[in-house]
Amino acid sequence: MENFYDRVAKKFGGYAFGSSKTKAKKEYPSQDPEEVFKTKLVDLAGKDKKALDIGCGDGKFAFEIAANFGHIQGIDNSVELIKIALTKKNTLEVDNVDFKIEDASTISFSDGSFDIAFCRRGPGFYKEYYRVLKNAGYYLEIGIGEQDCVDVKKMFGRGQNYGEWDSPRLLKDKDQFVRIGFKVIFAEDFIYNEYYDSIEALNDFLQGVPIFEDFDSEKDKSNLESYCKRFEGKKGILLPRHRVVYVVQK
Repeated sequence: MENFYDRVAKKFGGYAFGSSKTKAKKEYPSQDPEEVFKTKLVDLAGKDKKALDIGCGDGKFAFEIAANFGHIQGIDNSVELIKIALTKKNTLEVDNVDFKIEDASTISFSDGSFDIAFCRRGPGFYKEYYRVLKNAGYYLEIGIGEQDCVDVKKMFGRGQNYGEWDSPRLLKDKDQFVRIGFKVIFAEDFIYNEYYDSIEALNDFLQGVPIFEDFDSEKDKSNLESYCKRFEGKKGILLPRHRVVYVVQK
């Protein structure tokens, strides 16, 4: 079966760079978790630091922060996204970022290769990340929390991490970090809301994200209509989101 991200890359011309990114209104009770993650990463960066971007996708985020690092090595198992990243590297003329097709569970780099490793909503092979970090190196992550999009998953009867909404991810991951040997510096949940202005906008969004890797606009039309009817309000169609942000040190 074709890699989900390869399909998205072919259909939309990328992931972060692609045309599938539907704009939604967002309301944060506290802070935007993406900004929290980025700020903490940049605070630890330096021109003498070598970083590993795990699940780099089409490289958009790596390019955004490249000026803060000496070198960033991006890895991803999507052939199509790596192709796009390499093309963008040449177009943008960014010399300190490289990209490679890799499986994050078996990273080819030797022990202690990186000062910092980071992952944005990617796989959690923490023992492997610990291995490739230098002593006192940092791993940072923004991940999907167990409460993310629960209502739409229940309506569809499937979805990313389906049925795990009663098992707090933050607690499990913190315990795993400690058992591996990491020191937990920061670990927080972030709950916020997104609002879509139409069923068409939400449909477009779901085509380009892995909430449902098998989402089909025609086959899932009835489920999507039922969800929108139930969760549409004055602000738009509600989609509750959940992120976790971690900073741990080897």
